[in-house]
Amino acid sequence: MNGVLRVTLAGVLQAAIVIVANAEDWPQWQGAIRDGKSNEMGLLTSWDEGGPPRQWLYQDCGYGFGGPAIVGDRLYIMGTRHGEEFLFCLDTETGSELFKTKIGALYENDWGDGPRGTPTVVDGKIYALAARGNLACVNASTGEEIWSTSLLDIGGKIPEWGYAESPLVLEDRVLCTPGGSDGAIVALDRANGQVIWRCEDLSEEAHYSSLVLAEDGGRRIAVQLLASQLVGVDPEHGELLWSLPWGGTVAVVPTPTVRGKEVYASSGYGAGCMLIRLNGSAEPEVIFSNKLMSNHHGGIIRLDDYVYGYADGKGWLCQSCANGKRVWREREAFGKGAISYADGHFYCLSEDDGEVALVEPSPDGWEERGRFRLSPQTELRKPEGKIWTHPVIANGRLYLRDLEYVFCYDIQDKTRSSIKADGP
Repeated sequence: MNGVLRVTLAGVLQAAIVIVANAEDWPQWQGAIRDGKSNEMGLLTSWDEGGPPRQWLYQDCGYGFGGPAIVGDRLYIMGTRHGEEFLFCLDTETGSELFKTKIGALYENDWGDGPRGTPTVVDGKIYALAARGNLACVNASTGEEIWSTSLLDIGGKIPEWGYAESPLVLEDRVLCTPGGSDGAIVALDRANGQVIWRCEDLSEEAHYSSLVLAEDGGRRIAVQLLASQLVGVDPEHGELLWSLPWGGTVAVVPTPTVRGKEVYASSGYGAGCMLIRLNGSAEPEVIFSNKLMSNHHGGIIRLDDYVYGYADGKGWLCQSCANGKRVWREREAFGKGAISYADGHFYCLSEDDGEVALVEPSPDGWEERGRFRLSPQTELRKPEGKIWTHPVIANGRLYLRDLEYVFCYDIQDKTRSSIKADGP
């Protein structure tokens, strides 16, 4: 760990997100600024047969699909034990369990039981949302609960697949999406969990996307993708700033991706994708909207003027942000799954068979630099379940999860100097 930085969004969101972390840390869902990318460098550029060396394997995380948050030498992840949902803290060097804290009753369904979200770690505190809607604030050093509240008590209703959101922390408040007629998006006081505001202009039920922060002309905007609309909300007062129609019909899962003033959104079941540009007006400019990229829940990565991800029914795609058209498609090389990015490479995880691929981003096509298969794999999986946890890259390590198994791989290239990037 070398120094600290205050996370900014591509140099635009100055001091907008309060998370202060080492550049290599992954302190919340989708990384430091929720774009699925790590600034870390000095990583392996190819893998030998069998993949990078495994550093450790933790085998007692129980049910759940949520990913880890990494801060310093600690990993925080949600899972289950003895029929209840817990927040676990592990030592990143050894994988040993340091503490566990109960965060809620067990959620069960046909796709798989347990928590779905990723903890958010800020200023020595952890904010973790259980699948049944219990939101807990926990001391990151001791595991002691500081406060907890239920989203059901503030008007929410458990979605069909359980709450899957990862809370967004901004200065003195925690933003989340309980859904419901009392205000679909709310801000809670970080100190005690009390409601600061409700966005009463939004009344639809929650789906599964997480909030992300954007900026337009110096004004911060909390962006959320709901079933029927892509919305921008003032995080200070809860005012609905703008809304664009969205055709989500079954499950809206992916978190929108922000780059400068541009916001890209996609979801599955034929909903498609949209790229908008914030322009200081009541309604953003729509750059394009089409059905090319219908991303179910594996996420997308934007690099320069291209978007990469898995499109249902089409395979892995590279899409132009200039016009929304397909640049290339790969249907045979790798199965449907999740994607993350660090040091000039994608880390892709196939949800069906646990294959993990290192891929070099290119508008010229799929350029693989190694792969391996997760082993062991869970025997707890329900018939409808898959390997849905996104890859996480932090402090020279790759973290993967298959229900009760949490894997840690050493991906540092010992022949290269380990430095930080200013931003991919």
